[in-house]
Amino acid sequence: MECRRLDVTVMSAKDLKDANVFGKMDPYVAVSLSGVADKRQKSKQRTPVHKDGGTSPRWGHPLSFTVDEAAARAGHLKLKFKIKAEKTLGGDKDVGRVEVPVKELLEQGGEGGDGKPKVTSYSLRLPSGKTKGFLEFSYKFGERFTVAAPPPPAAKKADEPIMAYPAASGSAAVYPPPPMHGAGPYPPPAGYGYSQQGYPPNAAPGYGYPPQGYAPPPPGYGYPPAGYGYPPAAYQQKPPKKSGGANFGLGLAGGLLGGLLIGDMVSDVSDAAACDSGFDDAFDM
Repeated sequence: MECRRLDVTVMSAKDLKDANVFGKMDPYVAVSLSGVADKRQKSKQRTPVHKDGGTSPRWGHPLSFTVDEAAARAGHLKLKFKIKAEKTLGGDKDVGRVEVPVKELLEQGGEGGDGKPKVTSYSLRLPSGKTKGFLEFSYKFGERFTVAAPPPPAAKKADEPIMAYPAASGSAAVYPPPPMHGAGPYPPPAGYGYSQQGYPPNAAPGYGYPPQGYAPPPPGYGYPPAGYGYPPAAYQQKPPKKSGGANFGLGLAGGLLGGLLIGDMVSDVSDAAACDSGFDDAFDM
């Protein structure tokens, strides 16, 4: 494939968003070429940190990329610039970013006919989506040259295990077909130390296999006879009934009867006292 060398010099930035609360920030630029099919090419690079560069840092740092011209003119390649502020504690903070299509750079006249790089600038976009600041860089395309196409993806290994069962040799099946319904138990394979009838030599018929048809068990088989393990219903002790309500009713009735008796006694005593008083009065008269 035909490629061209793209030389980029990251020059400076202006009017950046200040990521520091105290002092001047230390910005740098990370540059990458996206859409590169050949992974052998170096597609990510960065500039040195400008100490105390603040909101208007300067780098003047050259970078170089190999560009597939056909992919660039088809709009598949982009130069991505990310300006970050270096932090001692925590991760570096984004200050601004911009994506520049390589096709656009080709169309702007960066062919390098006069031997001088072309200078351009782009607005930066903050992580919030707003624009803030500008990035200035120069670029130049070199002469065309041919590069071997990247190798195709590796095929699967031929010695990988195949998840399948081997086919039966000859016309004989590996396992005999299952018996039909009512045709008896499944016989073991021939030559497994048993005869064709499925019994070991000199063994009584039925040894190891139940008789054909599975005769039903006798009545009550598997269950105890009626009453087995349990006493008859007449001898079963019934649980005592709860008498909380009855006791409460008897207590209430007893209390009422006692109250009536005491009332009668008090009434009798009062009547006797009244009689005695009347008798005394009559005697005094």
